Amino acid sequence: MTILAGLDIGGTKCAVILGKLREEQIEILERVAFPTPGTPGQSIQKMIESLDGLIDKHQVMIAAIGISCGGPLDSRKGVVLCPPNLPGWDHIEIVDQLEAYYHVPVALQNDANAGAMAEWRWGAGKGTENMMFLTFGTGMGAGLILNGQLYSGTNDLAGEVGHIRLAEEGPVGFGKAGSFEGFCSGGGIARLATTMAKQAIEEGKRPQFCQTLAELHDITTKKVGEAAQNGDELALKVFSIVGHHLGRALALFVDILNPEKIVIGSIYGRQKDILEPLIKKELEEEAIGLSLSVCEVVPAGLGESIGDLASFSVALLALKGNKSNS
Repeated sequence: MTILAGLDIGGTKCAVILGKLREEQIEILERVAFPTPGTPGQSIQKMIESLDGLIDKHQVMIAAIGISCGGPLDSRKGVVLCPPNLPGWDHIEIVDQLEAYYHVPVALQNDANAGAMAEWRWGAGKGTENMMFLTFGTGMGAGLILNGQLYSGTNDLAGEVGHIRLAEEGPVGFGKAGSFEGFCSGGGIARLATTMAKQAIEEGKRPQFCQTLAELHDITTKKVGEAAQNGDELALKVFSIVGHHLGRALALFVDILNPEKIVIGSIYGRQKDILEPLIKKELEEEAIGLSLSVCEVVPAGLGESIGDLASFSVALLALKGNKSNS
């Protein structure tokens, strides 16, 4: 039995998790979550205090720590560079700090890579050699498992698929109008729905998710999704645009990477009934038939546990890296 610790660092909240690894299965012993403090120093101190509390409570010794955090970051040096959702986290050497304090191996990965490893090890991608994980949440990023191992690129920027431009015009995502993240992310869908709702209301129509111009600022992807499931015409039109661009992007990935599975998180699972037929149509029209015939597109399998298990997958990297260096 091996005890692992996981740190899940987000723009609004952080979680510290203690887990027990037995053979290849992980059991969560306990987690502590709290709003992300104002500075990196305060955040790291709060995580240390929380982890110390869990270690004392369960009377265990940890073997490794894994950190899942939004990028950009340098996983090789263990440095958080300057994530847009974590103001002030500029060149924070978090791995060195935690290794000096706990004297165990520590590893850092961006949240998309960590999520990919978790889905590959314990979720919908289990048993594959070539898999792609798409976050499809607040933003759009990807983690790549190629030939049975994580592929992170030359300087940790592999998988930044949200930056790909899919159209000359469209909602802004990842700083680019018409990008994959612009069309296929929580923020992007809300922006697209806002633009379309404004036009509809000015034409005298009232979509379920926004009845007046005053409500435009309150549009969320959740509201649009619920309206689509209830048959609202404009909400369904929004998701038809999303599905079209999602399918086109998936066709590119099928042709370039030839994966066994593409696992899609968050929004896809909640709107699968609406999106699946749309992406299948695009894939059949756009992707190479032989590549598509061996690729399955599925929702993420870990649900709300993915953040916790993502950090444990990084802890396993730290543990294995330490063994290979010993």
